[in-house]
Amino acid sequence: MSRIPEADDALLAECDVQTLKGSGPGGQHRNKTESAVRLFHRPTGLRAQASERRSQGQNMGVALDRLRALLTLHYAPPPKARRATKPSRGARERRMKGKAIRARVKQGRSDRGD
Repeated sequence: MSRIPEADDALLAECDVQTLKGSGPGGQHRNKTESAVRLFHRPTGLRAQASERRSQGQNMGVALDRLRALLTLHYAPPPKARRATKPSRGARERRMKGKAIRARVKQGRSDRGD
């Protein structure tokens, strides 16, 4: 497992930082300032973006948090494969009891009409 840098500066050294203008509602301030941040982690190819804050510094912090979460998922060990298990005796008996009840109900329907 590769180690995820603890310091923001060390993580930023592994990333390409791109600033861009946010889009969507928010008016003139959002449309004119380049406060959105996109981080591209070169070793893994993962991307994280933040554009919901008004300042570029706050968006950088949010993007770094998101990138750390993505890296944690990326480097996490895969889940263990599930083994197939057979139903327990009690579960089998309950299922068969339910089938028997339904069969009697259906049988009762066919005896009625003709």
